[in-house]
Amino acid sequence: MSNTIVPPESEMSLAELRGDCARMAPHWVVPAKTATKPVEPSRIHGVTVPPSSARLIDAMSDYGD
Repeated sequence: MSNTIVPPESEMSLAELRGDCARMAPHWVVPAKTATKPVEPSRIHGVTVPPSSARLIDAMSDYGD
């Protein structure tokens, strides 16, 4: 049995959270976008997908239809 005391969850409201985010937004730096070239198919190797995973994705309407 652990003697660790867990502090109660914060009672911060959504409005307070949004306000905190708005105050932090000017501090966030957006890196410059760099153009990337497509990878040549000959450089893609070693990727395997198990058949069960492929069937799972195929059965999802977002991906398989």
